[in-house]
Amino acid sequence: MKKSNYYVYGSAIISMLFWGMSFVWTAIALRYYNPVTIIFIRLILSSALMFAWIKLFGVFNKIRREDYGLFLISSLFNPFLYFLGENYGVKFTSPTVSAVIIATIPLVVPVMGYFVLKERLSKLNIVGLAISFMGVLIMILTRGFKLETSLIGLSSLLFAVFSAVGYAVYLKKLTLRYSPVFIIAVQNLLGVLYFLPVFLLLDLGHFLSVRPNFELISSIVALAVLCSSLAFVAFTIATKEIGVSKTNVFANLIPVFTGIFSFIVIGEELNSQKILGILIVVAGLFFSQLKKPLETGQFNKY
Repeated sequence: MKKSNYYVYGSAIISMLFWGMSFVWTAIALRYYNPVTIIFIRLILSSALMFAWIKLFGVFNKIRREDYGLFLISSLFNPFLYFLGENYGVKFTSPTVSAVIIATIPLVVPVMGYFVLKERLSKLNIVGLAISFMGVLIMILTRGFKLETSLIGLSSLLFAVFSAVGYAVYLKKLTLRYSPVFIIAVQNLLGVLYFLPVFLLLDLGHFLSVRPNFELISSIVALAVLCSSLAFVAFTIATKEIGVSKTNVFANLIPVFTGIFSFIVIGEELNSQKILGILIVVAGLFFSQLKKPLETGQFNKY
């Protein structure tokens, strides 16, 4: 393998590693702050870094007036609604369960594309979705078919998934005119504006009452710098060199990374049932991408 190949595939793996770790860092930060505070601070830091990147490398795009609405609506879906669902999902379930359910987004998007955009839904998409759904059920149900995880957490994660689906519809239009880095930078900045009134009304008092320590600060900085910024840049590098389809295959590693690091860092139980569920979900995701690339390569999930 050439050195350039190590660089490209290494970039893909690093981005998935950071996104897998994002669920663990979120779980740690939730010990101190409420979800809205974590997302608000994360977006502020990430926006500053992304616009610094744009300034440094000269990839600024002028937004067309007719696209203002697209940016506002897409930012409402992600990061605002998506991150609310994801963070409350992690709060009431676990990092591993959250990562596995969020990982089904590439399977759900084509289904929505079929109904909304009239795009063709392949047999592989349908089979992959069915397989992954079985894996999710194995993870969240006990042997007596009782719900093992929190209903609030599960509902929050499903809300995040469908927010991501809505976002993908608008993102597809924006990618035709603007660079991926610029889109994410603008959406993160608009996310800050969306979260500002919510933060001031609901979380400001609690935020001021918490005395930050190294564990909290390092987790939020990692979320902003590694997950919302560097991981996206690394993913963009890989996508540019090997394409969306091949890069998306690496996304199957996210739940695996989350499960491993949840076990190591925060001591989350990783029993045989969870391991089986992860493997089945990953198999479904991989199977659905054998022939047809999914239109989710530029979705900033994490």
